[in-house]
This record gives sequence, structure tokens and C-alpha cells, in this order.
Amino acid sequence: MRSLIVDDEPAARSRLARLLSAHSEIEIAGQASDGLEALEKIEQLQPELVFLDIQMPGLDGFQVLHSIPSSVPYPLVVFVTGYDRHALAAFEANALAYLLKPVESERLATVVERASRLCAPDQQREVHAEVARARSTPLAQVVGRKRDRFILLNPADILYFAAEDGLIKARTAVDSFLVNYQLSELEASLPESFFRARRSVLVNLSRVKEIRPYFKSSFLLVLNDAGETPIAVAGRQAKLLRQRIPGL
Repeated sequence: MRSLIVDDEPAARSRLARLLSAHSEIEIAGQASDGLEALEKIEQLQPELVFLDIQMPGLDGFQVLHSIPSSVPYPLVVFVTGYDRHALAAFEANALAYLLKPVESERLATVVERASRLCAPDQQREVHAEVARARSTPLAQVVGRKRDRFILLNPADILYFAAEDGLIKARTAVDSFLVNYQLSELEASLPESFFRARRSVLVNLSRVKEIRPYFKSSFLLVLNDAGETPIAVAGRQAKLLRQRIPGL
């Protein structure tokens, strides 16, 4: 199984690689030291199996999984964590393998055997993907894609998200980025300043400079970028906007 080790601690990566070298069915294709590097390596190497730390600076393990581009085959994931066994009971219930730090060779052997059984079926991999999305933490940062690079975006810098031709794009004052999220996921995970102006647009109200009356008792949001981008609010959303901004 082509495998990737992701951990921000060099010693932890080294120990896990040494222990895995005893398992002939494991091929260590690469290592990553943070979430962004992990995304790049997952896309580049397309591993079948990822040993993924949960707590890392930048993106945590769940956010890494959440941000894997849809065009990339979803790997089987073994979480590596310092959490105690009680906190990980939910992972076991959902058949997600895990390793507790410091990794023990006996436990690793059991997990490798389990991974060997689960690695092939695409349906099982998709179950892991859905569980990871369901457990995704609130988005303190958004992973944007620009050509061949992944970039961490501060939600406060994003003017709006828009669905265009089946793709979701994040627009800042100076650029736009592809993102691997659905608008409904972003709406549920981002700070309350983001508002669903209409079905295809999620706008950052903290970046609105002016609100104008619009067609059929609705509103036009004028953003504070150089071009004063206008965002029309759908009629059905106007009432919700009034609730969010008293006095309209």
C-alpha cells in the first residue's frame, strides 16, 4: 500500500516510518510536516493510505481530509493522535483506524492488517470521506487553490463565495481561488458574518460598505473592495437579512 505519513513532529514521523519498515505491505511514498504540505503530497502521490496527525498548526487532520480535491482518489486514513482511548471511542464506532502516540508496534500491526482489508473497496473509502466531512471542525482558515498551489485564506479577507459552472470560488479584494467545499458546508462552518445572499452566493457581511434598496423590497449589498462589487440579495433572503441587521 502506497502510504503517506503526516505529522508536524519530526521525531514522530521518524518513529512511525521506522516501525512501518517492518511491514512489507507498506510502501512509504512520502512524508509531510503540516496540513498544506499534506494536501500537496496527497494530490501528487495519490497514496492509498495516509497516517494523519490530528493536531497540527494551520490545518488540523480533519480539515486536511475536508480539503482534498474531488479529482483526487480518496485515501484510507489512519489517524495518529495524542488523545486518550476514551476520546477516540467515536472513531472506533465509525470504523476509522487510529494510532495513539507514542505508537506501539503491536497496535500498528493490527491497524496495518485492518488497512490491508479496507484499502481496496472504493465504497469503504467514501464512507471514511463522509465521516471526515461530518467531523470537520469550524473553519478558522479556508484552503484555496490557485493553479498548482494550495493557499490558506483568512475568512476575514474573503469578500464572498460563489458557485460558478459547478465550481465554488472564493473572492478576495485582489484575487479569486477555487475551494473544495460546498456553499452549505461553508455556511455551517464559517463565522456568523457570512450570509447566504442567494442560492449561489455566500457573502461576508463584515466586508459590506453600503446596503441599497433593491428590486421587490430586497437589497443590494455593495462591498468595500476597489470595484465596489454589488451583490444582490434574493427576495426570500431579505427578511433574514433584516433580522441579521436591525434597522433595515
